[in-house]
Amino acid sequence: MSSVLVVLSGARFWTQTNGHQKPTGYWAEEFATPYRLLTEAGVDVTVATPGGRAPVADELSLTAEQGGDQFRDYLAGLGRVLTHPARLEDVDPADYDAVLIPGGHGPMQDLAVNEDIARVLAAMLPDQSKIVASLCHGLAAFLPAADADGNWLFRGRRMVSFIDEEETMTGLAANAPWLIETRLRQAGAKFEHGAPWSSHVVVDGNLITGQNPASAEAAARALIAALQSRGATVPA
Repeated sequence: MSSVLVVLSGARFWTQTNGHQKPTGYWAEEFATPYRLLTEAGVDVTVATPGGRAPVADELSLTAEQGGDQFRDYLAGLGRVLTHPARLEDVDPADYDAVLIPGGHGPMQDLAVNEDIARVLAAMLPDQSKIVASLCHGLAAFLPAADADGNWLFRGRRMVSFIDEEETMTGLAANAPWLIETRLRQAGAKFEHGAPWSSHVVVDGNLITGQNPASAEAAARALIAALQSRGATVPA
């Protein structure tokens, strides 16, 4: 059986430029949809957070306006998967075929500066038998990852995240400490994107990234296909 590590933010807030602590967490669809598809495909999924802190879904992602009310009961039904996640600090990347990092603004607060997600990515991305996948703001977790010489691990790789235009459309860009698309471009990513709010997934070798919540299903299916192509025991 193939195994996937899902790393969720443990953050409850996102610090704004004016000092306001904006409530946040992970985005429900970006976790729930891939988790459901992976487990239905027979993949062994482990959820981990910094410190093993129980993650919280951004309440906005659970509203009917965002199409997230359908996920509330599903997430509640996962029980200990979310109330007692593994500690990211204890994760051995060798135990997993892939890592998936969903978004929400939470990763902008904690995973963007987390040494342990950097350690996991540094072990998995250079290994072509492994897969690294992320969605939306989850790519903030890529920022601290560097090779032994201190070079950004993802320089020159094709990818997509939540785009600055989408952040501006939400009304959050003006008070954001930084924007994920801008930071990835500045760090040396080959950034690609689709139209705002459209499903858009970029596959660059063993790297799979999705633009926004609408990309969650397509990214998950791309991950399952990649596991199958690498000979992982995932039913076709």
